[in-house]
Order: sequence, then C-alpha cells, then structure tokens
Amino acid sequence: MAGTDSSPVPARRPSPSPAEAVVVIAPLSLTVALGLWGIRRQNTMWGDESVTDQLAHRDLSQIWLTARHIDLVHALYYAVMHEIFGLFGGGLLTLRLPSVLAMSLAASGVGLLALRLAGPRAGLLAGLVFALLPQVQKYAQEGRSYAMVCALVTWATYALVVSIPQRSRWRWAVYGSTMLLACLLHEFAVLALVAHGVTLAVSRAPRPALRAWSVAVAGVVAGLLPLAICSAGQSEQVSWISGPVRPDYFLVVAVLGVVCALAPLRVRGHVRLSALAVPILVLPGLLLLIASLVKPLFVDRYMVYSNVGIALLLGACMDHFLRRQRSSRYAWIAAVAVLAALVPTSLSLRTPQSRSNDVTAIGAAVRKEGRPGDGLLYLSGQQRVLTVANPEDTRLLTDLALAQDPVSSNTLAGVELPAQEITARMLEFDRIVVVRAVGVHSLTNPQEEAKTSTLRRHFREYGTTHVNGARVTLYVALHRWR
Repeated sequence: MAGTDSSPVPARRPSPSPAEAVVVIAPLSLTVALGLWGIRRQNTMWGDESVTDQLAHRDLSQIWLTARHIDLVHALYYAVMHEIFGLFGGGLLTLRLPSVLAMSLAASGVGLLALRLAGPRAGLLAGLVFALLPQVQKYAQEGRSYAMVCALVTWATYALVVSIPQRSRWRWAVYGSTMLLACLLHEFAVLALVAHGVTLAVSRAPRPALRAWSVAVAGVVAGLLPLAICSAGQSEQVSWISGPVRPDYFLVVAVLGVVCALAPLRVRGHVRLSALAVPILVLPGLLLLIASLVKPLFVDRYMVYSNVGIALLLGACMDHFLRRQRSSRYAWIAAVAVLAALVPTSLSLRTPQSRSNDVTAIGAAVRKEGRPGDGLLYLSGQQRVLTVANPEDTRLLTDLALAQDPVSSNTLAGVELPAQEITARMLEFDRIVVVRAVGVHSLTNPQEEAKTSTLRRHFREYGTTHVNGARVTLYVALHRWR
C-alpha cells in the first residue's frame, strides 16, 4: 500500500528493570560512601603512593624516560594519573578518588554478575558484600592501580558471561580489549585469563565461544608481550619481596570460598556461579604462590580482583539461606553480626598504621632529628622516596650521597655518587641524619658498604626515632664525643 513503510523496525533494547537499577546503584553508593570515609587517613601517605604522586607530576616524556629504567609495569597508570592531575590538580583527594570510583564500578559489576547468575537478591547481596570486604575498602583508598585493575577485570568477566551464549564479535572484542587494558595497568591481571578459561571448560561452553575466547586471549597476550619482555629486565625492583610468603588473607578467603561453593546454589543461564567464582578466587593467588617457590612474587594486592569471587559466593550463599528460612529473624541477626565483626577492621584501615609505612611521619622525623646544615643519608639510596612527600622536611639538610636528583635523572630515587666520594663527603660533617627502612631487604653494593662502614668507624649513634616503616637516626662524629 502506498504511503506505508515496510522496512523492519529495529528492536529496542529493553530498559533496565527496577531490580537491576538497585543492584547497580546500591553497591556503587555504598562503595563510594566507604571510600570517602576517612579517605585522607589523617593526611598521611605511604611509600608507593608517594611514588605515584611524584611521577604523575612529571611530564609524559619524563614518565616514559623513567619507565625505561624502572617501574615500567606502572607506566600507563602514571600517565593516567598525570592527566587526572592536569585536570583537577594534585593532592590526596585527587590521588585517591580515582580508586574510589573504580572500586565503585567494580562493586556494581559484581552485583550484575550475581544477578545474571543467581538472581536479583543474590546480585544485591554480592555487590554489598564486595563493598564491605577489607581488601576492597583498603585499596579503594590508595593512589595505586589495583582498584582500576579490579574494575576492569570485573567488567571483563561480565562481558565474558554475556558473550558465551552470543556469537557477536563485538562482545568478545569488548572482553579482549578490557582484559588487555587491565593487563597493561598491571601484568598479573593476565592470571584472570586462566581463571576464565577454567570457567569455560567447567561450564562446557560451546565451541564458538571457546574459539572466540581463544582469539581474545591471543590478542591480549600479543598486546601484553612487549611490556612483559621489557619489564622482565627490571625484575630487580621486586627484590624486596622475600620469603617466607604470608598469604594469610588469600588462604582465608580461598577456603571460605570453596566451602561456600559446596552449597546448592541457584543456577541461571549458561554458567554456574561457583564455576565462575571459585577459579577467579583461587587460581590467580595459587599460581603466584607456585611461582614464588622459584622467585618470590606473591603480594596480596596483586590479586585484589580475586575478591570478586568471594563476594559472588557469599552473596549467593546468603540468598540461598534466605530462601530456605521462613523467618527473616536469623538473617537479620547474621547480618548484624557480620557488620559488627567488620567495624574494627574498617576503622583500622583508615589509620596511618594500616599501611606498611608512613612517609609523612618519616619526613617529620627527619626534620625533628636534623638541624640546618646537617648531612642526610639513606640506607639504601632507594629509600629516598620515603621523604619526597614533603620536600620541606629535607630542604635544609645536605643529601651526602646524591649526585643527580630523581627528576633530572629520570629515576625514582636519583643517582648516587661513587663510594669513595660518599665517604669523603660524610667525613666533612659532624652530624648525619640516617634513614633506614624497616622490613626491607638491604642492598649490597660499594655505595651502601661505604655508608655503613664510615658510620661504624667514624660516627656514634646519638638517638633514634622509630616511625611506621622506618628508623631515623642521628649520628654524631666521634671527635665531637672526646
């Protein structure tokens, strides 16, 4: 008939249901609230965050030149933070807010995963549980890449689950590109690919899905390979990781996760929730533990994304428990008990003592021990990063071993003088303030040997201030004691 349009009308994507909106918004809002609570940690900063702050304030060209020598694995993150600093300025809030937002997106992704695999209530509970997990609260407030990696792995996992029953190439392209970005931010995100592969195998995914996943994995590996090869030459920067390995948190949540996986959880869609959650919870940490038998590599923050697994399992188990209970009284009692148990941990995570060191306290101790004109010495020179948070703390002291500062040398800790020159400069001073890191493997090279031997033979310890992560000691020349 004339005047009629017989062309097919494109199908509209159904709008999100109220349940989906709640599953997204509630975990996101809770994570933001917890992330903003005590985000300044009494205006303190720990060493790795001070490195982020230092490098993100450099030009992109300087970041690249520095990454060629050290910290190549974090170069992309530093570049991202450089742009954020350029837009919003520096400071503690700008340093940590991207992690808060990233972890909030991860929480909403966890909720949607559980919703798709076990239903709306499981989705809501899983997202809320994720926001409350101690590791999630901790790394949501750190100026490092781990929250961003967690968010990317979470949404890549969601893309994987959505793509299994589909043959759409663009969905698999989204999965592959998201995983590649996560791996470029931190190489150990690649271990999530292994977990995903096990999930597909256990779920007996159709062959087209397996082929599409294999192509995506090949793309991720190809994109990551240049970074992995180049960063392998910088393996000395993780020499601080030493045994015995203490995977306490990982072992606790892994055991708890496996126990939860034994519950008869609801099955929806093409993937069983436990088949997705257990591999991503257990395999990345387990593989790193095995690798640590050869070279110590295990650090729990490298697998923050494993918390996705425990949140999915706990959310689904809680949903299963509620469905079996005729009365909600016990559920409320259990919820209150869990929250009460988490309160002390949540409070402690927002104190300076919750991190391995406190560079603001270290810098303040240097200023207290020293006086204008004193010498300043770091054992080892790499620990110079412990006092860069506030340059005023060391401005009136003379760095006795420094030949070239970190910025001009495109390094993290600067370039030090030869051993003989360090000794000669030390002997010119009557008072030297020495900074030692606690719990860090000491380097053995001519410069460090010259520092320690000169202190031992020509100086005497006058007083020591113990702070979180370091000891600041004032040494006085022996001839001043006579």
